[in-house]
Amino acid sequence: MKSLKWVLAIALLSFLVISAQQAQPGANARPAWAFVVPDKEQPPSEENTGPQHIPGSEKAYTMAQIENLGHPPDWFPNEHGPLPTVVSGEGVTVRACGSCHLMSGEGHPESAGLAGLPLEYLVRQMADFKSGARNNPGMSGIAKSISEADAKAAAEYFAALKPGAWVRVFEADTIPKSYVNNPGRMRLPLPAGGMEPLGNRIVELPEDAHRAISRDPHSGFVAYAPPGSIAKGKQLVMTGGNGKTISCTICHGDSLQGIGAVPRIAGLHPLYIARQLSMFQTDGYNGNSSALMKKVVVNLDEDDMLAIAAYAASAKP
Repeated sequence: MKSLKWVLAIALLSFLVISAQQAQPGANARPAWAFVVPDKEQPPSEENTGPQHIPGSEKAYTMAQIENLGHPPDWFPNEHGPLPTVVSGEGVTVRACGSCHLMSGEGHPESAGLAGLPLEYLVRQMADFKSGARNNPGMSGIAKSISEADAKAAAEYFAALKPGAWVRVFEADTIPKSYVNNPGRMRLPLPAGGMEPLGNRIVELPEDAHRAISRDPHSGFVAYAPPGSIAKGKQLVMTGGNGKTISCTICHGDSLQGIGAVPRIAGLHPLYIARQLSMFQTDGYNGNSSALMKKVVVNLDEDDMLAIAAYAASAKP
């Protein structure tokens, strides 16, 4: 019961802080489409009390088990090595890494993809979350509550995973109507259907809503971006956009797969990429490794961040 109360408290804190971080008027406003919060009005939903299944898995979990952030489902245990307890949630009192990042490490739009990222990078991020150099209330609380040994074990596990094609970027003018669910903070198609203008934003929706909510590591996402975003992003990423920034390939590699301790950005969730660019620009990240990135993003506006995120997400991971 104490663990559940702790998880709920952290979730509430994350919601309040992220809500406060929504875009404000000004040159460096954070894009609201990247920092999503649950909609106040939620569509009606049917309560699922029976066992849930996903394609290809012999496992069955109830929705209560699926939504247990302290011990999330492992649909395909034969597809990965032994799970550190901090990833599986067994025997720990914090939110399990696998609840947000999945056992595959691919993550959801509201979290982050970790599969195959450099070990040194992952260890450094946990240290920055713990010290407060990187600002994220949910991750900071977890980092402060686990040992360095657990943090390293989780980093070693995710670093050893091989990333796959998880996000499909699609340029469009109109998209399915959607809402952000509560408490998951995942954007889902409205059950009633309908279409709406995309406007100047990126919207990520699951390929299959039920499978995404069930934490299925085999069912990815489609990211809708405005027409022309990928081409504009490629110019910024590859050339710096005539002095707007510098080429991302200098540090992240020609294919954006990362170099050494510098992480890949290819194939990551575009919402995550946009959030990080914005956080670098608005002092949400002040770790030692952020010094170079702050100079890279200083002249970027929201349109530039959108384009960079769309192009990087469209690249092969």
